[in-house]
Amino acid sequence: MPDGEHVSALAQSPEGAKAAYVLAHGAGAGMRHAFMAAAADALAARGIASLRYQFPYMERGSKRPDTPALAQATVRAAVARAGELFEGLPLFAGGKSFGGRMTSQAQAKEPLAGVNGLVFLGFPLHPADKPSSTRAEHLHNVAVPMLFVQGTRDKLAHWPLMQALMVDLRERATLIQIDEADHAFHVPARSGRTDAQVLDGMMDQAAAWMLR
Repeated sequence: MPDGEHVSALAQSPEGAKAAYVLAHGAGAGMRHAFMAAAADALAARGIASLRYQFPYMERGSKRPDTPALAQATVRAAVARAGELFEGLPLFAGGKSFGGRMTSQAQAKEPLAGVNGLVFLGFPLHPADKPSSTRAEHLHNVAVPMLFVQGTRDKLAHWPLMQALMVDLRERATLIQIDEADHAFHVPARSGRTDAQVLDGMMDQAAAWMLR
């Protein structure tokens, strides 16, 4: 980390783990948020180890996200640590919203050591209700496979734009469609599913992709 800065992290490794995922949090909640904990637990049940970690601003209790340079340096440090903790396991990186985007920016700038692919849990394609694809331009510089887990009601990722992005990225990108889910992967009662059921389905598919 730059200037000797340190952040907290949580490692979770089930017995017989077959892969590992470096899981970064979103802009508004840290690594201990209920969604992050549930995702890590669900992945562990499917044989995927994980390393959750804080970005420096969250560690300090600030609400203002770090600069991209600092956030990307944090991603790089977390991936290096995961490589040590989970030596020998196929390694993936990404995360929720902001964390996934910072991971992809780091990967686009200089490949993350040992990372086989990126997994995004709600990629923030644009600010809420302001459809645009400018935040995705750097993804064309990512050479490793990418998995996008996206809700069709996500206000930070207009669905037609997500579909168009998949066409642009071609064979490097896979899209998992979560019907009626918003950016937090919440679904309305009319869907007939609970949020827990949605998470289970998401993690089934994400784990299968990582273990393919």
